[in-house]
Order: sequence, then C-alpha cells, then structure tokens
Amino acid sequence: MMRKTAIVTGGSRGIGFGIALELAKHDYNIAILDVNDLEDPSRPDYKENMAKLEAAGAEYLYQKGDTRTAADRESFVKAVVERFGEIDVLVNNAGVAPKIRLDMLETTEESFDFVVGTVLKGTMFMTQLVANQMLKQPWDPEKEPKRGTIINIGSASATVSSTNRVEYCVAKSGLMMLTTCYADRLAAEGIMVHELRPGVIDTDMTKVVHEKYTRLIAEGQFPIARWGTPEDLGKVARLVCDDDFVYTTGNYIDVDGGFHIRRL
Repeated sequence: MMRKTAIVTGGSRGIGFGIALELAKHDYNIAILDVNDLEDPSRPDYKENMAKLEAAGAEYLYQKGDTRTAADRESFVKAVVERFGEIDVLVNNAGVAPKIRLDMLETTEESFDFVVGTVLKGTMFMTQLVANQMLKQPWDPEKEPKRGTIINIGSASATVSSTNRVEYCVAKSGLMMLTTCYADRLAAEGIMVHELRPGVIDTDMTKVVHEKYTRLIAEGQFPIARWGTPEDLGKVARLVCDDDFVYTTGNYIDVDGGFHIRRL
C-alpha cells in the first residue's frame, strides 16, 4: 500500500509526536514543522522520537520553523510536496502556553501576541496554504471518499475559563470557530475539518501544573480518573483520518477523560 503523507506541526514531542507516531504506524509518512532543533544536546528525545517514526516504517521530513512566519510555512510546504508529492492530512498541533501565567488584569500584549499568533494565526494560514495545495491535487470522488483531512488541536480551555492565562483560552476559543469556517468552506471540495479537544494531557506543557491536576484527578474531577497521554490523542486522530470517517465535518471530539460532562 502506498503511504499517505501527514503534516504535523509541533510534532517533535508531546501531543504532536503522539499523533505523528500513530499515523506512522498506519501507513503515513510524516512531515514535521517545529521550532525545536533536532540537534539540541539537552533534548536527545527529539532525535529518539524521529527514530521511532522510522522504526514504524515511515519516512519523515523535519524542518525547523515557526508557523507564525509566512516564509517558514511556505518553504516547508514546498519541501513536503517535493519530497512526498501530495499532502493528505494536516494536523495543526503547534501551540504555546503563556511563558508566565499572569492575572488577566496584568497580562501583557507581548504574551497575547505570542500565544494567539501561534495558536490562531499560525493555524489559520498554515491551513490556508495546505488547503490550496490539496485543491491542486487530483481527486476522483467516485473512487476516493475524501480529498484530505485537517485536524486542529484545540483544548478544553476553549470553554473553560482560566483567568491567569486568558490569552490561551481566547486563542483556543477562536480555533473552534476557525474549524467551523474551514469545514464549511472545504466540505464541497472533499476536505473534512475537525477539532480534537484535549483535557489534561501529560506533556512538557503541563509540567508546571502537574501537582494541581494530579490532585484534581484524585478528587474525582475527571470521570476517567487518570492523566491523558499523547497516545490517546494519536488514536483518535488516526480514526478521524480514516477514509470511513467522511459524513461529518466541522465538529469536535473531547479527548479529556469526560471532563466536559456537567455533573451534580
């Protein structure tokens, strides 16, 4: 079987890598755009993760770059097409939390621009670029159920207030509407757009609040009483990418241990 190609932004570690590895195990080659340096001596896990992709049978392309920057996005997509020919899946995973959590009455414009620029602007224009590439690719709707899949990695913070990281909540809330708009625009073109909405996932981003969330899990705030893992997101992403997942678009899937359930 010819392998398809999936782009995963921010795929060097965490949720992005969990998704990349799961897709690699299911006949996808992987292209990663990430701000991290594979040669960083303090993070040997980056190169170890790429070796895991190869062990799963995938070819991979890794380019250091920032989704906020047009030149980085454009050179990356060009390199992906030159290497693999076509793009079948885009996973917009690149995201950042505030460098310092501040009360919303004290947070800075710099922090707002940093978070919203990465989560929202980067996703908006990476999707625009890849969608236009997908539209150039041949597609026979009589033989192929869909032309492509786009997945945005949202957050429970899209609907849950955190007043000490308002920029993150606003960015993820905006991502929800971005998913809706792109789904509306691209459905007739055979490109399905979805959002995965993680809860508390055990990654580098959540290390600073690990103690707090571990306590909330122990207190029963999460019906499925454990931390989520990048592998949990990877398995759901793989199902969404499947060619049988075609009569739905513009929706979201909570991958949060049931945290979204309102209980009395």
